[in-house]
Amino acid sequence: MSLPDDDGPEQTRATGETVMRYHVCWKHRDLEGVMALYHPDVRYHDFFQNRVMALDELREYVQLSMPRAPDEALEHSDRIRLDGNTAFIQYRMTLRGSQGLVSFRASEAITVRDGLIWRVNEYASLVHEAASNSDQQPSSRPAVSRLGLSARQLSFMAQDLQSYFERQQPYLNPGLDLQQVAKDCGYTRNQMSYLLNQVLGQSFYRYVNQARLRHVLAAMDAAVSPIKIDDVAFSAGFNSMSAFYSCFRQHTGQSPKAYAKHISLRVRTQAIS
Repeated sequence: MSLPDDDGPEQTRATGETVMRYHVCWKHRDLEGVMALYHPDVRYHDFFQNRVMALDELREYVQLSMPRAPDEALEHSDRIRLDGNTAFIQYRMTLRGSQGLVSFRASEAITVRDGLIWRVNEYASLVHEAASNSDQQPSSRPAVSRLGLSARQLSFMAQDLQSYFERQQPYLNPGLDLQQVAKDCGYTRNQMSYLLNQVLGQSFYRYVNQARLRHVLAAMDAAVSPIKIDDVAFSAGFNSMSAFYSCFRQHTGQSPKAYAKHISLRVRTQAIS
């Protein structure tokens, strides 16, 4: 992110410099640097949680909201906008839900006093990404104040869940339950349930079965000879063939047999060409 070219008042320039230092410290996970830039009378209003924090409450909040790695950055949708002693920043965090992508669209209004950050008003709304950008509509703000998670923390939570499924493949266990997933990812059952149902828009069992189905499809695509699809489904964690066939048809629009035939035809065509 860069400061705008601005020939305005000195106050505006000073505001931009303070906010840029704040942004750089945050980006590089410099907790002490961030805390040093807060005014003693700072008030940080997270409207997503309907929570107002003073200086003595901000350390843990900031630490939990910082990037996981020094080179990780938010997807900013605009440059910093400056108006006197206030700066405006817009960004978004994109996740994958049941109907495609969802994202948190967020903005911050940061007010500077005496060279320090005096007020932060942070807003966030959940947006379901449609096929056309013009069709994108923000959903109503999820009520998450009782869960103690900001929009940024929820995005980290979604990343943790996705990484856990990709690396550990817990879905291979047919008895996998929500409590185990939440525990392994380091969250409570209620927090994980909220993320799946209210943010990603799917039930726990649908999320798990979609992971199992991806495992089956990968096995079918990689097979060099005919395989027993039912055996592959069971090894992927499905404990009900009716659930497997339903999930398969919803995702591919075909039966497993028709899908396997399509793969076989594709392989023969590639071999001939």
